[in-house]
Amino acid sequence: MNVHDSEKIAGIFSESGYDQSEESKKADVIVLNTCSIRQKAEQKFYSELGRLKEAKKHNPDLKIAVAGCIAQQEGSKLFKKFPYVDFIFGPDNIDNLQKWITNNPETGKRTEALKANPSYHTKELPIKREGRVKTWVSIMYGCDNFCAYCVVPFTRGRERSRPKRDIQKEVERLASEGFKEVTLLGQNVNSYGKGLNEKTDFPDLLSLVHGIEGVERIRFVTSHPKDLSEGLITAIQKLPKVCEHIHLPLQSGSDKVLTMMNRRYIYEEYKEKIDKLREGLPGIAITTDIITGFPGESDDDFQCTMDALSDIEFDGIFAFKYSKRPNTMALSLPGHIDEEIKSERLSRVSNLQEAITYKKNKAVEGEIHEVLIESVSETDSDKLTGRTRGNKVVNFYGDERDIGRLIKVKILEAKRHSLYGERV
Repeated sequence: MNVHDSEKIAGIFSESGYDQSEESKKADVIVLNTCSIRQKAEQKFYSELGRLKEAKKHNPDLKIAVAGCIAQQEGSKLFKKFPYVDFIFGPDNIDNLQKWITNNPETGKRTEALKANPSYHTKELPIKREGRVKTWVSIMYGCDNFCAYCVVPFTRGRERSRPKRDIQKEVERLASEGFKEVTLLGQNVNSYGKGLNEKTDFPDLLSLVHGIEGVERIRFVTSHPKDLSEGLITAIQKLPKVCEHIHLPLQSGSDKVLTMMNRRYIYEEYKEKIDKLREGLPGIAITTDIITGFPGESDDDFQCTMDALSDIEFDGIFAFKYSKRPNTMALSLPGHIDEEIKSERLSRVSNLQEAITYKKNKAVEGEIHEVLIESVSETDSDKLTGRTRGNKVVNFYGDERDIGRLIKVKILEAKRHSLYGERV
């Protein structure tokens, strides 16, 4: 979502006559688009912002803006800590960037745009998109779930769904520009439609996007397990453009920890939904998120997570240590865990999943898969890279003229995090 927000920021600058600089030293304006979902991301931001102090000394005319969740979280405190910052704006105030570009550089006045913006989700902003093959479309903003570890409801606000017609128009325009794959974005796409005047839900939206000519693949992130419906499974079955891949964050295999996290499901309920997905969609790729070291997580609780990974065998995971986030319920929970223990548990999770992912990748050797060619490989300019419908990366020798096309590739060799094949 931050990547897509950055595309909007770049789009506004481009429309205002700015070119993107390849080097920060040559820039007239630097925007740091921040994420505060984990402490590590926040630390990286503060380190980078600290380095910009020298840049400002050498070039007093340089304008520095801080965008995103940390801007929303810290507010005007950023001006006090970093007096060389000129503008701060939150995720729902990107549209204010245009006004600042027009007015602020002349006045030199420090400005903030952090107020709740209930109509932001209905606005159309210019977007400078990365690549020409696949792209993102936001279908909703904010979140109503208030998971105990998550800062999103406090930085991105409560849940708001975009009108279905606005999404349709955006996807139609992207298809006319040649984009082949669209990923629908939301903190919880499964609850799309809540609060709209029209009666609709996420399967309805998938069906609408599926009917748009030129779109060849549809993906979506993220799905909250508690809202995963049989209607969504049916939609994936009946809509050939919707890829057989779902990201379904588990977070923990322990019912006790899930309750403390305020996830509103237990492991048995989660596993039942996994079973329904695999029964209705044989071969579907399933990925997840895992948090280690949540407050109160005992050795037995952690073992439940390890057992869940072995039981379900996800295609891949994103695993993180629990980190304290401001305003969240988890801050006041007892039993905060030592960093060393959190790191050790994270390492064990990663090692187990590495073996599972490699086994899953080995299982597709010899199979022929449809691959959407995205670009030249970053590691070998003689190869192309793309993804299967299950979102597995495939590299093979090919012709750059095939970028943007769907082709058949035979998988010859499994790697830890990718596949190697040859064009059929």
